Amino acid sequence: MSPEQPDAVRGLVEADPIVLLELAAAIADTGRTPPDRVTMLAADHAARLAEPGIDAQRMRSAIEQMLMGTQIDAALEWVHQTRILRVLFPELEATVDLTQEDGRQHKDVWAHTKQVVRQTVRRPLVRWAALLHDIGKVPTRTFTEHGVHFHGHAEVGARMFDRISNRFAFARDERHTIRFLVKHHLRTNQYGDQWTDSAVRRFHREMGPYMTDLLDLSRADITSKRPGRRKQLLEQISALSDRVQNLAELDAKLPPLPTGVGNAIMTAFEISPSRLIGDLKRALEKEIEAGTIEARREDEYYVAHIARQGLVPNVAPEKRAALISAGGALEIPDDDVEGMHKGVDGDDPSPGVLSCGHDPENDPCKLVPHRDADPDDPDLRR
Repeated sequence: MSPEQPDAVRGLVEADPIVLLELAAAIADTGRTPPDRVTMLAADHAARLAEPGIDAQRMRSAIEQMLMGTQIDAALEWVHQTRILRVLFPELEATVDLTQEDGRQHKDVWAHTKQVVRQTVRRPLVRWAALLHDIGKVPTRTFTEHGVHFHGHAEVGARMFDRISNRFAFARDERHTIRFLVKHHLRTNQYGDQWTDSAVRRFHREMGPYMTDLLDLSRADITSKRPGRRKQLLEQISALSDRVQNLAELDAKLPPLPTGVGNAIMTAFEISPSRLIGDLKRALEKEIEAGTIEARREDEYYVAHIARQGLVPNVAPEKRAALISAGGALEIPDDDVEGMHKGVDGDDPSPGVLSCGHDPENDPCKLVPHRDADPDDPDLRR
């Protein structure tokens, strides 16, 4: 179908409004917008895409074909101009002209979104996530004397996606993937070389099978026009990716528990070789696998955990307290905590994390200062 033939297009659109999305897909392939008559026709028929009886699977497939185009930004702008966007994605329509910093000229959220989608790897679910990653900025935008904030917009956006997903024929695993990526698209912002290996392992574990998609989305979410800043942010993501891979390779080669931990348990609790020792080691390995405790720590760490959990019976309270004290504080991640700091060491000395977007140049916002940060530090000016 050629959008260059308005009369032919009219008949097709009148018979099937999903043809409008197929026109958008053609724009995404070529970058060429159709004649004004076709654009006006699309605007006149846009509301029909919300009519009862529209095939959600076909509509989703047509949108996905558009999203996979190399000139997707041009197609998205046409979809906005023809009012198709407000019919299918009112949450995205609300980002048009949504400014991100008071008193300065910066891309609005819609312009940023179009660029991010175009920069994203051409995998369908990642492009869906790129399209919707900032919808939470609309309800979370606040103005203070310090600037514009979008606190918690990733989590809010994920909840907003729950409603959007009902309009299209997503399979359960597809919905989960897109929602996860929207919810966690800021997570790589938090990374710094101050992270311990434990924090990196925990990040990897929490991202699970979505790690590659998340890193690719994070790279696409960099829209700074300053080459130096762009390079810095890309290097930050690459450094995190490298550490994840290196630790995963190391963990695959080494056992989770140090050699000799069994002897350390027997000595600490004054027990003889028995089946109990094997049971305790297996219990420790299960907790390492679950992420409750860390792998390859010193013997005292595991002895303290056993004492803390009361896994060895009939231990005197004084001795139990001494063993716990000798092992030091046990850092246990709180898996119920939502938000920007989930999975990051609490004593991370970095000055703060971006509270509202990946790129402080074209997605400007304030930093949330760390409790120990110097408020006069010029690096906290955004």
